[in-house]
Amino acid sequence: MCPRSTDPPEHEPVVSVTGLTKRYTGESGRVTAVDNISFDIQPGQIVGLLGPNGAGKTTTVKTVLGLITPTHGDISIHGIPVHEARSRTYNYVSAVLEGARNVYWRLSARENLAFFAGLHGIDPQARVDRHEAIIDTLGLTGKADEPAKNLSRGMKQKVALGCALARETPVLFLDEPMLGLDVETTRDLQTELQRLVQEEGKTIVITSHDMDIIEVVCDRVIVLNDGEIVADDSVDNLLDVFQSQSYRVQLTETPPAHLREQLDTRFRLLNWRTDTDCVEFEIGLAGSEEFFECVDILQTAEATVRSFTEIDPDLEDVFVELTTSESLPPEETES
Repeated sequence: MCPRSTDPPEHEPVVSVTGLTKRYTGESGRVTAVDNISFDIQPGQIVGLLGPNGAGKTTTVKTVLGLITPTHGDISIHGIPVHEARSRTYNYVSAVLEGARNVYWRLSARENLAFFAGLHGIDPQARVDRHEAIIDTLGLTGKADEPAKNLSRGMKQKVALGCALARETPVLFLDEPMLGLDVETTRDLQTELQRLVQEEGKTIVITSHDMDIIEVVCDRVIVLNDGEIVADDSVDNLLDVFQSQSYRVQLTETPPAHLREQLDTRFRLLNWRTDTDCVEFEIGLAGSEEFFECVDILQTAEATVRSFTEIDPDLEDVFVELTTSESLPPEETES
């Protein structure tokens, strides 16, 4: 039987990544998927790992879990070097990776939960109530005895999440955990993840393209772009950085052609849209001087302003600001 999880050494991070680099061989030669990144995750945090497609999120997660060998760098989970003692680290971490290979398809949801709990050294007969609570939280009650192979994609995702929770490890890595879930189940799962952290001291790392979920659940966000960390801060701090700097502007008619280029050159111009009766765009302005300068440019161009509205930023706005850059690397194959 596997040893049950214990707390990490005092004052040590539960996940530590130092100088992680991973290079692949692609069609155009050597490609750096992850470039010398470092971060620590303390016990009891819910951390969102974000980035556009090709930013290095999946490579980072799989390398931390020991599924990919890094080119350079050191990784530890619970103080154990991952690539020296990978099997030992699996006593402390569970993962749900995107795809359909997280559960045994011939087993039902109940059987899967019992099986994965047993693999971790937990007597499933002693945890029946816990497993039934997981099944209820994930909305699986009506399908709990159905073979996983007969379930929909969303239901398979729920079973996979249930198996990760049934292992009762102190660390969870969840790759797109809400994918395919209905609104009610998503809300219930958000509540459950927060409960696991607040009441049981779990540490959770989530990758997702759903900014609303990350903003609600996570207390810290790490943003990757082109294999590098471009932000690592609390959700509140990242939102504060962009507070009161973005505006939505509506013009009643099409402005002179040079106006868009002029605004884009001088300020952060986003989401320019042209409709039949108006032009709308969003613009980032740093302080009152830039605000009045923008107004002067609109007046000089004789643009008729219908509205000029301050935007309260959300995490998606921050994400776009941090990751709008050069083209992404070509598709990769591991070397």
